[in-house]
Amino acid sequence: MNRISIKSYAKINLGLDVTGVLPNGYHTVKMIMQTISLCDNLYFEKRKQPDIILKTNLPYLPVNEKNIVYKAIKLFKENYPFPDGLYCNITKHIPVAAGMAGGSGNAAAALIAMDRLFSTRLSMDELMKLGVKLGADVPFCLLGGTALAEGIGELLTPLPSPPKAKILIVKPSISVSTADVYNALNLGPDSVHPDINACISAIKDNSLYKLCSRLGNILEDVTFKQHPEISEIKEQMLSLGAAGALMSGSGPTVFGLFSDEEKAESAHKYFSSLPEYQKNTHLCDFT
Repeated sequence: MNRISIKSYAKINLGLDVTGVLPNGYHTVKMIMQTISLCDNLYFEKRKQPDIILKTNLPYLPVNEKNIVYKAIKLFKENYPFPDGLYCNITKHIPVAAGMAGGSGNAAAALIAMDRLFSTRLSMDELMKLGVKLGADVPFCLLGGTALAEGIGELLTPLPSPPKAKILIVKPSISVSTADVYNALNLGPDSVHPDINACISAIKDNSLYKLCSRLGNILEDVTFKQHPEISEIKEQMLSLGAAGALMSGSGPTVFGLFSDEEKAESAHKYFSSLPEYQKNTHLCDFT
């Protein structure tokens, strides 16, 4: 095999709780992660020259050592040496810096592509051990589907698929610093934590109504205060018929879950008509 094309799927959080802070400053979490059909496309091809060449459809993205795909290829080569160089073309559709693990998913796709191109036949555990060195979300992006994530996000327990729904994704044209959001989070005795176990029970019961009534993200309070427009998107989704809506990760993306496909399409049309959202509004499914 000399070339391979692979998809890299976005993720949302159906529930996100922060349970503590480690001595090294990392936060421990308990969250439900879910891949959705929105994806990037990556193409890899071996080359005789030993260097790594990256290209992307977004001119502002780095195509050198600062790119996580470059880092993933380099990490794989350091652990499982191969003589070839590599060309990679990344076509981005997942909004950048959106709280949807777009970069982590690209890194996971790169590790899978390397494993297949060079026939290393690594187990999922071996791939995950490499992936966590690149970022806490990479192991989940390797696994995909639905999973409970604990620790710093790397301890994964697969879950059943969630109840069927249309998913509307809206990302405002603002940037959110994940580090700033976590640093501003108050984990005192009065902090209100989402019930992740209840979300898991709703998924196992295959009840969209129960799941939507339990959606929760402890980071919303922090990010909403910094960027009230994110809260406005959530409220607008609910007013347009979403059974539930939530901010994904530390933001700024908001997703809505719709049981009614016509309402989902109508809400998608509404947000797509607004100049500030039209480039980053997507209607998706669970994968």
